[in-house]
Amino acid sequence: MLAIRFDRFGGPEVLTPVDLPAPVPGPGETLITVEAAGVNFADTFQTDGSYLSADLLPHVPGSEVVGRTGDGRRVLAKVAHGYAEQVVAREAALVEVPEELDAAQALALFTQGLTAWHLLRSAARLVPGESVVVHSAAGGVGSLAVQLAREFGAGRVLAQASTPEKERLALELGADEAARYPLPLRADVILDAAGGALFDQALGSLADFGRLVTYGNASRTAFAALDPERLGRLNAAVVGFWLRPTLARPGALHEPLEELFALALQGRLRPVTGIAYPLAEARAAHTDLRERRTTGKVVLLP
Repeated sequence: MLAIRFDRFGGPEVLTPVDLPAPVPGPGETLITVEAAGVNFADTFQTDGSYLSADLLPHVPGSEVVGRTGDGRRVLAKVAHGYAEQVVAREAALVEVPEELDAAQALALFTQGLTAWHLLRSAARLVPGESVVVHSAAGGVGSLAVQLAREFGAGRVLAQASTPEKERLALELGADEAARYPLPLRADVILDAAGGALFDQALGSLADFGRLVTYGNASRTAFAALDPERLGRLNAAVVGFWLRPTLARPGALHEPLEELFALALQGRLRPVTGIAYPLAEARAAHTDLRERRTTGKVVLLP
């Protein structure tokens, strides 16, 4: 079967199409024929060595797929090696996907949708009427967070994006206006995956008891040490968030995902899907993602 593997750490250039034997399911596992594999920013960190140690090489990246089981079920699955034509996944972790959702939409609601849901509900603990600023608001997580913030009762939603075209998309999705720092009014909740200078600007723009939720570092800039005295003066908080341990909590996966599916099928939530690349062109997908040339969910098609 076709798979994408890297044998050394580096940029997109290390991703190589290879022919591998199909995986064999172990006890409690199911073989899935992949319809589409999701591409996430975390995959680029796996590839450059930020997430993996050298003793795990060679490695097939990819953490999520939509596909068919041998008995015909259409499922979403968290996996260890998703950039392949076939994968194995734990049977207990499979989530059945409505046929009405195309694969890219379903994948957008999986990692990105669950991230946006938990950023607002679990990490920020959004209260109806509060103001929300979403960084990278046209991306996979950001485009859903803009819509969910409105759905969850935010009083005002501001969108930060890297280009005027992406700002326009965020406004179409329900943001009230584009975010410009310094903010004219301090914000109750700011969601940031960019890091760097944007993180520092956001921290200085929090309202009393505001929460800056950090869930990534797309700028690949080292974070400065947080000064507790500064947080005290701001009367605000910085909250870290990582999806993986969150999903191990009871009720953190199936219930939020069912709500996301229902909102999408009702037309109240629009998963933004981006470019679909052939599996063999994973290098191009990573390059475009790192260069912020993508909008919405990016997928690979075997």
